Amino acid sequence: MSIVNDLRIRYKGSSLLMRFIYINIAVFVVLRLVGFISFLFTGESSTFVQWLELPSNFHDFLHQPWTLITYMFSHYNVWDILFNMLWLYWLGRIFLEFFNPRQMGGLYVLGGIGGAALYLACYNLIPHLASQHSSLIGASASVLAIVVGITLYRPDYRISLLFVGGISLKWIAILTIFIVLISIENNMGGHIAHLGGALVGLWFGLAIKRGHDITSWINRCIDWVVMLFMKRPAKVSHSRVSERDSSYNYHKSTSVGESSSSAKENSGSASEINRVYEERLDEILGKLKQSGYASLTDEEREFLFNASRKR
Repeated sequence: MSIVNDLRIRYKGSSLLMRFIYINIAVFVVLRLVGFISFLFTGESSTFVQWLELPSNFHDFLHQPWTLITYMFSHYNVWDILFNMLWLYWLGRIFLEFFNPRQMGGLYVLGGIGGAALYLACYNLIPHLASQHSSLIGASASVLAIVVGITLYRPDYRISLLFVGGISLKWIAILTIFIVLISIENNMGGHIAHLGGALVGLWFGLAIKRGHDITSWINRCIDWVVMLFMKRPAKVSHSRVSERDSSYNYHKSTSVGESSSSAKENSGSASEINRVYEERLDEILGKLKQSGYASLTDEEREFLFNASRKR
């Protein structure tokens, strides 16, 4: 179990970018393991992946609405996850040089939704595609949104590529879109989703130049969902934290035999503790505003929960 604990600790201490990569890898490993076990017993690969991938038929999608989110964190092909995660790591780090993790996470989700929206629209409105049954899986649309978004914001940012040397982001994005367009017939659904993600990245880049952040509303939705389903501390933890927090309270009364000088010392000590308490609360609230609720540690969430109860 030490390996599991190590992975859990590593995940909690990682950045949002690395958490997205860990989630994608974990889902991929689970899908492959379930598929392998199913093949050993039935001779067929598992159909479990069908519960995570986005169906092309709109009526099927209405029966599996969660796939709007799950598909962008799922992979079944080794080369797909390898390429997408490397692409996300490299371009995600460049993105974070100019924007905060919340904007990256919001754009990742918006890019995936944009790719899914264009995919569903094409497969349900274009007669030739409406007769076909397909499904969508992978983070390509989300990753491409980040690539196009940062490229539009810093088109002349140069990176070094093996065998190529220094090259601007704008040429990488142009080449990527060009490859998607000329090979669209080979993977119609996937490339349609890629274009949807690219359009979201284009929207983000143009909006950010006008001083508008399109990821703000999706981040508010994510925060609301997290707060809705967050696991509240157990009652034992409440009492334990309450006892700890009570040390910050000012002792309003003194015993009959206590001297006035002792009372002043207690008052000064309580004021100092209250000051430290407020500084700690301001620090956590600042972190919450900057990186979102998901970035808080368990101790910080407990502290914030009890502070909200006291106030």
